[in-house]
Amino acid sequence: MLSTIPIDLDEIDKGNIDKEILRAGIIAELDAVNLYEQMASLTKNEAIRASLLDIAKEEKTHVGEFQALLLQLDQEQADELERGKREIEEMAGK
Repeated sequence: MLSTIPIDLDEIDKGNIDKEILRAGIIAELDAVNLYEQMASLTKNEAIRASLLDIAKEEKTHVGEFQALLLQLDQEQADELERGKREIEEMAGK
């Protein structure tokens, strides 16, 4: 993603704008997690590696914050998230 919103927010129904903003935020944070973890795996400098991994962990918290807000606004998303969790638990035999 790297600083580009993947959708044209002007074309989104105003009733869904907040959900789309949160989804774009989730995408951006996941993109940052991937970038920082990949860079951490490349560096030989332990201080840089530790810093990148710490920042990646913070970005994961941001994902959780955006997701919590999204689940408050989108009941279908909440229901499907729970359905996906149950499906995985069934496949794993739990």
